[in-house]
Amino acid sequence: MRVRTWVVSALLALGACVSPALKAAPAAASHPLDPLTSGEIEAAVGILRARGKLGEGTFLSLLVLREPSKAAVRAFTEGASLEREAFAVVLDRPRNRTSEALIDLGKNALSSWKDIPGVQPNVFEEEFTSVPKVVRQDPRWREAMKKRGIEDFENVLVDTWAAGVLPSTAPPGARLSRALSFYKGDRANGYGRPIEGVIAVVDLNRMAVVEVVDTGVRPLPPPSQNLDAVSLGKTRKALKPLAIEQAEGPSFVRRGQEVRWDNWSFRWALHPREGLVLYTVGYEDGGRVRPILYRASISEMVVPYGDPDVNWVFRNAFDEGEYGLGRLANELKAGRDVPANAELADAVLAGEDGKPVELAGAVAFYERDGGLLWTHYDDGTEKTYLRRGRQLVAAYVVTVGNYDYILNWIFSQDGTIEVRAEASGILLGKGVAQKVCESCAKESAEGDEKTGAFIAERIVAPNHQHFFSFRLDFDVDGEANSVAELDVESAPADAQNPFFNAFAVKKKVLATEAAAQRDLDAKAHRHWKVFNPTVKTALGHYPGYLLAPGENTVPYMLPQATTRKRAGFINHHVWVTPFKPEEMYAAGDYPNQHPGGDGLPRWTADDEPVVNRDVVLWYTVGLTHAPRPEEWPIMPTAGVGFKLLPAGFFTRNPALDVPEPAGER
Repeated sequence: MRVRTWVVSALLALGACVSPALKAAPAAASHPLDPLTSGEIEAAVGILRARGKLGEGTFLSLLVLREPSKAAVRAFTEGASLEREAFAVVLDRPRNRTSEALIDLGKNALSSWKDIPGVQPNVFEEEFTSVPKVVRQDPRWREAMKKRGIEDFENVLVDTWAAGVLPSTAPPGARLSRALSFYKGDRANGYGRPIEGVIAVVDLNRMAVVEVVDTGVRPLPPPSQNLDAVSLGKTRKALKPLAIEQAEGPSFVRRGQEVRWDNWSFRWALHPREGLVLYTVGYEDGGRVRPILYRASISEMVVPYGDPDVNWVFRNAFDEGEYGLGRLANELKAGRDVPANAELADAVLAGEDGKPVELAGAVAFYERDGGLLWTHYDDGTEKTYLRRGRQLVAAYVVTVGNYDYILNWIFSQDGTIEVRAEASGILLGKGVAQKVCESCAKESAEGDEKTGAFIAERIVAPNHQHFFSFRLDFDVDGEANSVAELDVESAPADAQNPFFNAFAVKKKVLATEAAAQRDLDAKAHRHWKVFNPTVKTALGHYPGYLLAPGENTVPYMLPQATTRKRAGFINHHVWVTPFKPEEMYAAGDYPNQHPGGDGLPRWTADDEPVVNRDVVLWYTVGLTHAPRPEEWPIMPTAGVGFKLLPAGFFTRNPALDVPEPAGER
């Protein structure tokens, strides 16, 4: 799984990956939630080096702000001094040891250091660079290539993957990866020509191939996957230009990490693991900003493949925990990746060698037309009363190997937040012997077509799924929140329903963590409401926000599948837990090579109460991908998402005061 290369002087560039330009980062933090600056990264690394914790053979898996308590954030006043701490995860490769550190930046001190036995952090950029070189030199791998008529080994794309489900031959405690092979030849894109049946297993600590699995020769697919203009051929006639102009500039204001737009305000950061994180999301109502979300992000991703072949069963990528959604963020360009009116924001992260890495254009903010916000034609006055809406989008794009993900947080003027997770990129193909589908016309597919689809000559794309776990730390009008499940049901045929047309919304407050492990129910129009039971509005409602599901799916792996145990969060669409700052990642802190059971299943085993508490709602969104030929050689963007809707939060339509559009009235 090849990753987008960072600009780190100690590391080599990978393939055709684009290196973002360096730009100046803020000199100092001005708010408790500001991410670490370049200077703070250098200071933290200096402390670790001075204490002998970083040196030859050690790598920084993570170096981020240790976020202060909610109380400290709320008590902060502009200009006040900041107490800043950093949290680090360090891999000592020669000792195969993972450790966690807490660094007090104000005191220039290492506050704590502890070893975490039996875990493996994410795959490192240095490992992505080194593994292909090691594999290409292995005589067993070379022999497997020669059996397939390939001797120009440098033209083979060796794609490094996390180990996934460990092989039975794996030495206990070894840090492993697997390497897939594709024949690139003289083409820019190698993913379209899988060299099927060959997998190399690499010990990353020794940088040695420990096993080469060869399950038999299959013909190499012909070239079909290049995306350059010459390969794609003649284009259709271009449409007339569509201009997006804001002559007076955008309506939002960015001040450091804070964004203010219309009645909305929030803070943001690019986290190396989670990607875009939003903090302190609030809506101004009646002259005060009312809190809605304290922190929102993607807490984990997993992409399980449904092919039972021995060389495919391990392919279940935890794109966040094994690779990192922030460190792989793309450099965006206005007018290309995002609309021309987008304003781009830079981010600084810590490289695995300890050097600050400054990513240009990593996050985009832009306004777009929101359609009709509300409208009504009045017969009496023969007038149409309407308001046209606008939306603010916070977006970033990340490339993890063959897949690209577009993540959008969309704010509307009526108090709605929409979240969209979209996928594009190149399908992971499986090389097959037959040129065309031989069982497609039959009632039931056979062989490779049973768990996949023919997308090109000698290529089947296996069925797979993409699951996203969103961690939503709600603080609706304060920390004391509860969660209710809302189901719509028909009223019984009795004296109170004489015409059989009545139906009602049934509300059930989810009392404990076990009771709050819930699933979608389309028949019941199931939604979930996070509300504050300690506050009442003028109408007598508890102010709340509704989670309204969009497209979703369920896992099709059987419960006993190893990957399903490792990604236990996909067993339910909704989980609710009491807020605990250490519970951040739905599959646990270290999913790489983990046997399973960590994260949400472990945290909720004690079944704590979740009523009238500071709660976190975790929402699982899944995309089932049964591939189509129309998705080759590159996949049209497809996505899933959900909305957060005010429900009793306001006492009337909050968009009534939006100005009337210019023009004929």
